[in-house]
Amino acid sequence: MMKPPAASVDDYLARLPADQRAALEVLRGQIRAAAPEAVEAISYGLPTFKLNGNLVHFGAAAKHCAFYPGAVMDVFAERLAGFDTAKGTIRFQPAAPLPPDLVEDIVRHRVARNVEIAAERAKRKL
Repeated sequence: MMKPPAASVDDYLARLPADQRAALEVLRGQIRAAAPEAVEAISYGLPTFKLNGNLVHFGAAAKHCAFYPGAVMDVFAERLAGFDTAKGTIRFQPAAPLPPDLVEDIVRHRVARNVEIAAERAKRKL
């Protein structure tokens, strides 16, 4: 029998093994520090920060943790060289988390990009 989806970020994290929970709690704090005005939610079944739309997601799978910042791989390719990445996904092990300055830079990039997208949408409505 499948568990119902997580009702909150805290609920999502409580279901994880201790090492993944600890790593994602750190990531959560780094995201919150870089975008304090963002709001937490569950979106697509994942912990999500929203600010002018979805900002970033994060989560855990059987063998890794993941950070889902969207289309930033080209911008940060050099700094992501040691990590397993795919379109919009950065995978990492709990014992080898993402560098805090990289997380901060990615989140700030996403905040700026979401502001640009919101401004473009507002212009079209005029």
